[in-house]
Amino acid sequence: MANATITRVQPTAAIATSWRALAILLLLAAATALPFGLSGYQTFQITLALAYAIALLGLNMLTGFSGQISLGHGAFYALGAYATAILMDRFDWPYWATLPVAGVVCLIAGFLFGLPALRLEGLYLALATLALAVATPQLLKSKLLEEWTGGVQGISILKPDPPDFLPISADQWLYLFTLAVTALMFLIGWNILRGRVGRALRAIREHPLAAEAMGVNIALYKSLIFGVSAMFTGIAGALGAISVQFVAPDSFDVFLSIRLLVGLVVGGLGSISGALWGALFIEYVPNIADQISKAAPWAIYGIFMIGFMYAMPTGVAGGLRLLAGRLRRWRGSTE
Repeated sequence: MANATITRVQPTAAIATSWRALAILLLLAAATALPFGLSGYQTFQITLALAYAIALLGLNMLTGFSGQISLGHGAFYALGAYATAILMDRFDWPYWATLPVAGVVCLIAGFLFGLPALRLEGLYLALATLALAVATPQLLKSKLLEEWTGGVQGISILKPDPPDFLPISADQWLYLFTLAVTALMFLIGWNILRGRVGRALRAIREHPLAAEAMGVNIALYKSLIFGVSAMFTGIAGALGAISVQFVAPDSFDVFLSIRLLVGLVVGGLGSISGALWGALFIEYVPNIADQISKAAPWAIYGIFMIGFMYAMPTGVAGGLRLLAGRLRRWRGSTE
């Protein structure tokens, strides 16, 4: 009887995995065709949303999976953006070669920041990271770094041209390049979070003492995930800089970190797909709010946030999972 049950479960799981893989492939195919039906500005918007999705995935690793609250990831986004801008402007590096450098720089910075942050938890860690976000624009404007960062004037860079063998525009090429990087980063994130590291992070989030008793090195995992999270955010910042073609200190104020946290919560904590929904929210909802009311767009933005949290308290990804579960139960009851 038990063998028969196992036999039934295994094909069901295999079928579910196959359908999930097919859905992902169809989604990627649709995403690849998307820019060919959009205007240049619309393509730019969705490109920037993809960059935000990578940043939110990195922040979700830290906050959603390990339980460490960060209000300073805008600083790592800025660090990645400036690393790319400096390499492209001062050293004539190709845009694609700057992404690994931006990631490594932010990985090291995040790991080093995570070491002293081990002594802080909860709101105290949130305040420490908030201080990082507040200080970053002032550091970028400082005389000490002005030679490299351009001070308040910032740095302008050129938009990459598409390869000669592709008859597409620069906006379409940049979107396709960003989509490929996003798919790769989500694959890496999925492998990290669905494996041993992900299980250790969830154990630390749920019960640190129990995780330590089971042999989990809490200090190592917390510092490491802080660095990996910063690396994802730094690569996102690099893509954002290439898309916008300009970096300046005022573009990376504390409000950027708050927007990332808002996108994380709206998309869904502890959900990989939630990063995509959160990115769409922080990219498009401010524009929609501005179209509804020129006088008070942030009031409309706040209403949207309250509405999402009231309708989907576990985020968009959690709400969709709940809806899918109800549909499965409804189908089961009708068969």
